[in-house]
Amino acid sequence: MKRRHWSADEKLSILSEAEKEGITATIRKHGIYSNTFYQWKEKYGTGGKEALSSKHYKVDPEVKRLQKENQQLKQLLAEKELALRIKEELLKKSTVRRQTGL
Repeated sequence: MKRRHWSADEKLSILSEAEKEGITATIRKHGIYSNTFYQWKEKYGTGGKEALSSKHYKVDPEVKRLQKENQQLKQLLAEKELALRIKEELLKKSTVRRQTGL
């Protein structure tokens, strides 16, 4: 079965239809699972019509590319800082050795 996305208005009309004609008949008519129907009913009961609207948003490919580039730059910066700290520690150790004559 192909996955279908329902708008908030469609979900609301299905819920009201189920009250008039019965849940089982409405579910079969529209080809939805009973679990899906009861989830819609619960969302509508707690949050109204706004809760029935879909929360899935497509992320722009340019945003994804910039996020990936940003992550790579952060990793590069972390590696550079680690290398700098290691060099500073080695420099401290070498100056201590020179001062103590070891």
